[in-house]
Formats: sequence, C-alpha cells, structure tokens
Amino acid sequence: MCSVIGRAKLVQRFLAQTLRFHASTEGSSCIVTQRRRFCPGVSSVFLPLPVNRRSYCSRMAMTHGLLFRQLFEVESCTYTYLLADTDTKEAVIIDPVLETLDRDLNLVKELGLNLIVAVNTHCHADHITSTGLMKKRLVGLKSAISKFSGASADIHLSEGDKITFGRHSLVVRETPGHTDGCTTLVLGDQIMAFTGDALLIRGCGRTDFQQGCATRLYESVHQKIFTLPDECLIYPAHDYLGQMVSTVGEERKFNPRLTKSKEEFVKIMKNLNLPRPRKIDISVPANLVCGVHEV
Repeated sequence: MCSVIGRAKLVQRFLAQTLRFHASTEGSSCIVTQRRRFCPGVSSVFLPLPVNRRSYCSRMAMTHGLLFRQLFEVESCTYTYLLADTDTKEAVIIDPVLETLDRDLNLVKELGLNLIVAVNTHCHADHITSTGLMKKRLVGLKSAISKFSGASADIHLSEGDKITFGRHSLVVRETPGHTDGCTTLVLGDQIMAFTGDALLIRGCGRTDFQQGCATRLYESVHQKIFTLPDECLIYPAHDYLGQMVSTVGEERKFNPRLTKSKEEFVKIMKNLNLPRPRKIDISVPANLVCGVHEV
C-alpha cells in the first residue's frame, strides 16, 4: 500500500510540474480563450503571452479601459456589439436588432453606460434595426450608417471617419460589394474589426441583391480588411455555425471563397443559388428610415 501511495505521489508531482510548464507557455492563452468564450469582453488583463504563441487570444483583454460585449439574436443569427470606455462610460452599439431592444437597453443600464452612437454596418435585409426606437428611449443617442446606404441617420459615414467614445474610436473603412453602403469598423489600435456582412467567418455576404457585386466585394475585403494585421480579431454581423470570432490571418489563409482568385470568386458567388431573405421586403424599407417604418 505504501509503495502504491508513493508512486501516486510521484505521478502527482510529475503532473504538477507538467502543468506548471504548460502554464508558462500555452496555458495563458487557453485561460483567456475559455474566459472569452463565457465572458466575452471582460477587460481584465491576464497573464502575458509569448509573442509567438497565439497572442491574439489575449490582445482584446489587454486593450486598456475597453469594455466589450458580443450579443446574439437567434432568429437572424445576428451579432450585436457593445463597446465602451470604462472611465468615461461612453459607449457605442453596432448592428442592434429590434427583437433584442429591451435586452440591449437593460445591459446598457446595468453597466451604467452612456450610449452615444448606434451604428449599422449596412442596410440589413434579414432583420429590422432597433436604432430608431432606441433613439426614442435614450436621450442624446445618435444613429450612424454609411452615406452610400441610402438610409436616413443622424451621422452619415465616409472612409476614414471616426466614431469616438472616451479614449477609444472606431475608424470607418468602406467595404462595398454585399451592398453599396457596407462598412467595416476598425478599433483605433487595429486589434478588432467589425466587418458586417462583407467578411464572415470562413465566408462572406451574398452579392445577388441590394446592389451586390462580387468583384467589388472581393476587392473590398482584400484591400480594406486583409491589409489589417494578421492578429486583428474579426467580428462579423452574422454566423450560422456557432462561431464567434476569427482573425485576419485565419481568413486570409482559410476562407474557402476569398482565398481564390477574383475570377474564381465571382464564379462561386454567381452560382450560390441562395433563397431570397425571408424578411427582405419588410426589413429594407424599415431600415432605410432607421428602423421605424410601421413599427
């Protein structure tokens, strides 16, 4: 019995040493990944990572003074993003959905935030934005969308414009192709990019309606998104497979459509044969007037 206990203790010591070794290498990134999965946007700083070991997993956490939340609307599989300065409490929300208006406003209230801008990455065809009604319930809130969207808003965005909240800002990159008014919003230090429907995780927005053009979309992604740093985190407007985040480096390497030549990409997009969005006849007219048409 004593020899068995002794061997067990030796094994325990060996495992403890192994775990300590892994904690000094990839363990930190695993901790960050797990915490990010269940508590996205927690701005605490975790253990530092070696530069060559999946450091992108922790970079979001090390953005000093940034609060970040990734929210999901189940019917249209839309992601809504809330970002705020932890000191000034100024906040922006990206792609809010009508059905989750109360949820989003309750979260803003709970966190004590001052929501100053609600921005849409484009004029959506699959859901109605909550921007218009959100403005009615929050004094001082401004709506924003691309000037090429054809939609009404308080702020019409162009290439290089900045949406500032506290010490942070989102920089506008025009990425048309899915629609004329598609924009990608890049955090000032280029560690996060909110790509709307232009670039999805291992996919992209369709180009067969609403001013869609496969050639323009291909050029937009390659010139405006794939030129960002490899470790820049990609947050799309939708995901239908449960994926929450990617990186520029991953998409440049693994995206099954956008790793092809332009000619191959155009051919792929021309032959998708997707069904017409179920809510397009309701969503587009509503979103052109900030989501308050017959609501």
